[in-house]
Parts: sequence; structure tokens; C-alpha cells
Amino acid sequence: MKYLKVIRQSYLFFLCAVVFFSCKSGKKPDVSEIKVNIKIERFDKDLYAGKGKDLTHTDSLLHQKYGAFYEDFIFKMVGNEHFTRLEVLKGLYDDSAYTVLNHEVDSVFPTLKKTEADLSQTFKYIKYHYPKAQIPRFIGFLSGFSYQTPIGDDYVGIGLDMFLGKDSKFYGALVRSIPLYLSRRFTPEYIVPTVSEYYVRENLFKERDEDRSLLSKMIYNGKVLYFMDQVLPDSTPDSVKIGYTDRQLGWCNTYEAEIWAYYLENNLLFETDYPKIQVYLSDGPFTPGLGENRFSAPKLGIWTGWQIVRKYMDENPKVTLPQLMAENDAQKILTQSKYKPKLKR
Repeated sequence: MKYLKVIRQSYLFFLCAVVFFSCKSGKKPDVSEIKVNIKIERFDKDLYAGKGKDLTHTDSLLHQKYGAFYEDFIFKMVGNEHFTRLEVLKGLYDDSAYTVLNHEVDSVFPTLKKTEADLSQTFKYIKYHYPKAQIPRFIGFLSGFSYQTPIGDDYVGIGLDMFLGKDSKFYGALVRSIPLYLSRRFTPEYIVPTVSEYYVRENLFKERDEDRSLLSKMIYNGKVLYFMDQVLPDSTPDSVKIGYTDRQLGWCNTYEAEIWAYYLENNLLFETDYPKIQVYLSDGPFTPGLGENRFSAPKLGIWTGWQIVRKYMDENPKVTLPQLMAENDAQKILTQSKYKPKLKR
């Protein structure tokens, strides 16, 4: 498709100072009195509505309504600084692939009411723990199969064409650039978890440069997933939070003790050589070197960190979610978690 470009940059916005509120770990608070009503703006519909109309007028309307997002969309997502806004718009409207994709997105997402309700509930929990957290604009658009959730100065974008369902005819045709282990997650149920994870990582808790060991990276990622436990709808499966198949999640649960023993036997916890530890942190169809017939789960370090943090919070029920997220001593969390998984076979 001519108009498809890969977004290479991440646009961050910053939150106000953190305020701590008490809440026992593992139990969600009553947030019914917190007023949050998220609406996802449909840039995709507004953009397509301009097809066949005066380009200058359409450009003016979109620029006025969407501001920074529109600028980023035009000059960083589907075009570049060498083209004017009108030239980019014309290129989109003249591209038949854009029209076909737009119709597909509209058929899958005629409305986004359920997503809006789930996002509203998630941000109620976030606001409970962090009252000064800023809620951005949420904007649905066609990403051109590039980014699912670009974050800008005042917005979080939702690339709706990246959530059409794993059996979408488009993903099979893009298998060379989007492997199947990724495209199977391109379903509507992943929208809220994906948006939430990017929001947490990019705006609330960025990974520190000094956290170089496998253990520190395990705990950082484990804290992010535990945070998601506390703010996502209760119906969200663990497999969706971490992006596993049910079989991969089952494999981790079955071999948890062996996985932990493997880290210890190979002195990996305090290893800082990234090429050596990245295999336990990176996404993929499986973890090379572990498991039979490529049945192992990927990013095992992240999954293990999640279990350590969960155990830590179980062992320390007075620790609040904000206190957990502010604790940067990975060794302390490991020690006080008393994490020692037992053989299950």
C-alpha cells in the first residue's frame, strides 16, 4: 500500500506528581464515585468523510479538530516533511487500498462503546491510585499497519487496523513484515490492555537506565504487569495481559520451578550483558534453547518477574500499589517475596 509508513518515533506527554493512596494489594477499591467517561474520537471516520470533498476545507477541519495528532499523522505516520498536508490527503484519497481498509475497519468497529467503557473503568482505577494522572485524548485512526498505540503530546492513538481480529485477510498478506505470533494478538480484546501498558510504561513508570541486570528488568516488567492486574477489567485473562497463548501460559505454570532453577544455575539474575539476557525479555514465538518442540513461552523473564511481584504483594499486604511502583530495589522485592516455586510434576 502506497500510503503505509512505519512510525519510528514515540511521542511522550508527562504526568503531574504522584500522590499515594492506601489500598490493600490484590483487592480493587470502589471507584464508582470517580468521574471518568472516556470517549474515543474517530479520526478515521472524519478523515474518510472528506473523500471527494474540497481538500482545503477538509484539511482545515481536521487540523482544527485534531491539532497535534493531525500534524503527526500527516508528517510522521503517512507522509513526511517533503509533502504538504493537501498532497498527503490527496494521496490517501486516491489510494484504493485506503478505501478498502477503511471499509473493513468500519465494519469491525461501527462503534467503540465497549472499549470506551473498559477504558473508563481502567482509568478510574488509575485515578484512584494517582489522582493527578492526566487522562489524554483517545483517537481512533488507520495506522497503515504500523503502530497500535502511538503516544503524542496530548493524545493516545489507537490504530484500529491493528485490532481487526487474528483471521483478518490483511494480516495473512503482511506475514513477512508482521509475523503470526504478533498478528494473532491483533484482536479487539487487546485494545485496552495494549493502551494501558503503553500508557503505564511511557507516562507513569519509565524504565530506569541504571536497571541493567536481568533481575532488575524482571522486576520492572513484573511491576508493570501487576499494575495492569490492578487496573484492567477483572475479565481480562492473564494470557492477554502478557500476550501469551493459553498453551504458553500453561507451559509457564507447569515449568515455573524449572524456569527459576535455570536462571539460578546459569547465574543469570545479576547478568548485565544485554545480548545474553535479551532472549529472556524479548518477544517471539518461543524462547530458544528452552522447552521441547518450540513449545516454550517467550519473554520468560517478564513472566517470572510478574510472579515474583505478585508473591511480594501477597507477602506484604500493607504495601500499596504506589509504594510498590516506587520501590526500585529489585533485590529487596525478590527477598521479601520469598519466591521459591515448587515442582508441579
